[in-house]
Amino acid sequence: MFNCDVASIDLTPLPLFSKQSVTTDALPASASADSTSEPALLGIPEWLSQINEDISRALERGVNIRQLVGARSEAIDELLIALFYWFELDKTDLALFATGGYGRGELSLYSDIDILLLSPDEIGADASGKIDKLVALLWDIGLEPALSVRSVNDALEAALDHTIASAQLEARLLIGNEALRDMPIQIVNKQWSPRAFFDVKMEESKARYLQHNATEYNLEPNIKTAPGGLRDIHIIGWVTKRYFRVGKLYDLVQQNFLTEKEFDELSFAEGYLWQIRHYLHVLTGRNENKLLFDYQREIAQLMGYETQPDDQPNAAVERFMRDYYRCAMQISTLSEMLTNHYYETIIEPNLPDDERPKKQPINARFNRVGDHIAIAHHRVFAQHPESILEMFLLMGQHGIDKVRTHTLRALKIAARGIDQIYRDNPVHKALFLSNLKEQNYLFHRLRTMNRYGVLGNYIPAFAQVTGLMQYDLFHRYTVDAHTLFLIRILHRFTDPRFFEDFPLVSAIFQRIERKEILVLAAMFHDIAKGRGGNHSLLGETEAIEFCLAHGMSKADAHLVGWLTRHHLLMSMTAQKKDISDPEVVTVFADLVGNVTHLNHLYVLTVADMNATNPQLWNSWRATLMKQLYSQTRRILRADIDAPTNRQDMISATRKQALKMLDNVDNQHMNREEVLRLWDDLGDEYFLREIPEDIFWHTEAILNHPPIGLASNADSPPLVVLREHRELALDAVQVFVYTQDQMNLFAVTMAVFDQMNLDVLDARIITATRDFALDSYVLLDPSGTLLVDEDSQQELKQRLIDAFKAPALPKLVHKRIPRQLRHFEVKTEISFEFNDASDQHIMSLETLDQPGLLARVGQVFLQEKIEVHAARITTLGERAEDMFYISDQNDEPLSADRLSALKAALLASLTTPKDTSRG
Repeated sequence: MFNCDVASIDLTPLPLFSKQSVTTDALPASASADSTSEPALLGIPEWLSQINEDISRALERGVNIRQLVGARSEAIDELLIALFYWFELDKTDLALFATGGYGRGELSLYSDIDILLLSPDEIGADASGKIDKLVALLWDIGLEPALSVRSVNDALEAALDHTIASAQLEARLLIGNEALRDMPIQIVNKQWSPRAFFDVKMEESKARYLQHNATEYNLEPNIKTAPGGLRDIHIIGWVTKRYFRVGKLYDLVQQNFLTEKEFDELSFAEGYLWQIRHYLHVLTGRNENKLLFDYQREIAQLMGYETQPDDQPNAAVERFMRDYYRCAMQISTLSEMLTNHYYETIIEPNLPDDERPKKQPINARFNRVGDHIAIAHHRVFAQHPESILEMFLLMGQHGIDKVRTHTLRALKIAARGIDQIYRDNPVHKALFLSNLKEQNYLFHRLRTMNRYGVLGNYIPAFAQVTGLMQYDLFHRYTVDAHTLFLIRILHRFTDPRFFEDFPLVSAIFQRIERKEILVLAAMFHDIAKGRGGNHSLLGETEAIEFCLAHGMSKADAHLVGWLTRHHLLMSMTAQKKDISDPEVVTVFADLVGNVTHLNHLYVLTVADMNATNPQLWNSWRATLMKQLYSQTRRILRADIDAPTNRQDMISATRKQALKMLDNVDNQHMNREEVLRLWDDLGDEYFLREIPEDIFWHTEAILNHPPIGLASNADSPPLVVLREHRELALDAVQVFVYTQDQMNLFAVTMAVFDQMNLDVLDARIITATRDFALDSYVLLDPSGTLLVDEDSQQELKQRLIDAFKAPALPKLVHKRIPRQLRHFEVKTEISFEFNDASDQHIMSLETLDQPGLLARVGQVFLQEKIEVHAARITTLGERAEDMFYISDQNDEPLSADRLSALKAALLASLTTPKDTSRG
């Protein structure tokens, strides 16, 4: 795409051929023009390997990667020209072109070699035979060419495919028929009008973005095709070359389409991606463009990212990925701006009058042009610096979410002038705060501020977290992208399209008058990440200082600070503590303090969870959060009718479930039968289960044939399944009702493991009559359990058979999935005694891995541990599980027993690190 100076690159000379003589006289006697015998190939595959080594060594010496991709392209040029003579194709009327990336003179070690053999007429048998031998030789020497052979008429038809047309725009004549030199580009110009070609490339770009989740911030990005990848630079060249008839991107500077600064930014970013791509090819030995976890650490090291003495374990790779994401954002921003600039300056002036956007003045400084905002003249930002922030406020007030490209260019320059003097100006402070108060298109406005330097310069701490990621599978976005997405989620709470997804949260958010408080809390909640220390505490200090400096009251400033400090409190309480225990809720309520804090924290937490990881939020977590919110609100409002102790909560749950059962016409579910059964189930059951599941369980138990035997010691186990779409779309809920026994948890986990079923949630309860009521939510990776009755019956029968077998269950040893192999999660085990249940709560944090719960269950069985309840939580690569445990006699465990259990678990869960790639 850019000029490459290859003069300083000293590559190993091409064997057999020379630049002066490439005739068959230069070949060994055994290698004629009609032969591809082994002597003729001798040395060429080795030469290809050698020039790759030469390029790698040159990169280590500090040679610019731009020179190296050009050098490899020239080396392949030399080889193909020699082979063109070797097979006497120079005696035909064919022309040999390099196309695509090779046509641009850009070849990484294993890039595709795109070539076109073009003929003015139909290709005869003699030329066709020579071409076949050329292709065979190229494959024999390991080049694997992407070769097209076409007549001009064929090329005209092929160019109707816009991907082929794009490749032909890059066509560069290597050798052959000079009369055809400009033919590929002439063909594209004939088949495509500027507007049609622009439109189809923009549609292609949109489709490509959607394939990569429309974000630059994928955890394992494709550096070629993802947003912000090399393809975003290519598309600038394609749409402009079609019009300007230029060969290199720098030519657009001379055409006054591209500025020197923009060219330099694109050139630097492209070079950075080329360097990553080089190392990807070195590590894989193939044309690999996906920056997988498998390679990120090693490439970070190869590119000079070193761990410093005070660094966290993942600091070096996180710095590398931060720079990649910043580079990707810069490329995608420039690509979007420049392609829009092409439309506005080349396409738009030639549109019919009724299609051209109309200009309407907004004020003396800004116009509305169609659905875009634009500066009235080029010195607006220079003469009125406050207009930088005024523009974004006007966008919200007038319902505009787009900016004309000449305005964006001026904005990008003006943003560099935002310094401490600018930030201290009271007018600018008021404008910035007014922007946050204006909710219309707030996400779009902040996104533009971020991409063009306004946000990072106005809040320097925000610039520090731009592109910052955490090296794990849980946090799916960089800090800046997550923060802006969180603000977008907040706005969805006011959108009727999302009321069904967030009914309670939406109602609460809409009643909050000062919505900018939540927006500010969102902006500062993660702003101190990456500095070391507690980011919540550091963020609290900065949030309060910012709010007070912007004229907010102390009360509002400290509310923003409190939310920043405690933004994880509610999610951690709901997911990691037993919120069916009134004491847990009471402690949480004491920390929250009042309903205002609770309302703001609930809204912020739900938005934060949704913006962290799309897979994190589900009906189960929504239920937990709603339950914690409702119980806490009752305590804070001193609601005398609200359940405030265990018995009250049990009575309330039974009442709701009984109301559901009263509406069912079933002879086996009359009130007396139901109440008799419920009395046998025990208090813990009604504290931990929700009314909907109680209804399902009760119906299944009372209908278990023969009637009445379900609670009989001699009755067979009851195992029932149903669809469960709350934790995952293809999840299955399994309910087990059977006599309690020592190995119940262990054998159940072993059966699930043997059938390759992942446990998403587990509720394990022992009734007062020593019957177990266990409920599991499972995910079947094969997706057959929901629809295959045979699989369902097999699961039921395996469980029933396993419950009868006293033997220790056999574990299935499985390989750790590729992605998980690259993360180190230290296994942490802690115990806390729970007075309410007279049991220990065991918290386990470890690497999520196949068979994890089966191994834990086996240890429980070996150590004679009784499991009374479990909560299973998977956060990316990290498993955070909680178990209520006792000894076999339901007595608390001694300190020695706890130590022995911990040691056994650590021994079972510690496995050699698998470093193989797959």
